[in-house]
Amino acid sequence: MIAFNLEGPVSSPLLGEIVISAETAKRQSRQVGVPVALELDLLLVHGLLHLAGWDDHEPRAARRMHERERAILSCAHRSAVPDRLWTGLLPQS
Repeated sequence: MIAFNLEGPVSSPLLGEIVISAETAKRQSRQVGVPVALELDLLLVHGLLHLAGWDDHEPRAARRMHERERAILSCAHRSAVPDRLWTGLLPQS
C-alpha cells in the first residue's frame, strides 16, 4: 500500500490517492490467517490514516495508529478484529 498526498497550491476536494497491491494483500492475508477482504480493509484504513496525518515511523506512534485502525475496522466489521492481523507490524517489547 502506498498513499500519495495530493495537496498542492490550489485547493482540491481530493485528499490523496491510495494504491494497494492485491497480490501483496493476498500474500499477507495468508501469512497471518485472515480473509483477504479484511487485509484489504486494513491496508485501505492504514492509507487513509496516513493521508489524514497519522504516522507510524516511531514505535509509539505506530501503536497508536494500529489502535485506531483496530477501532475503525471493528466498527466496520461489527466484530472484534483478530490481533494476528497486525502480526509482524510492531517491534516486540
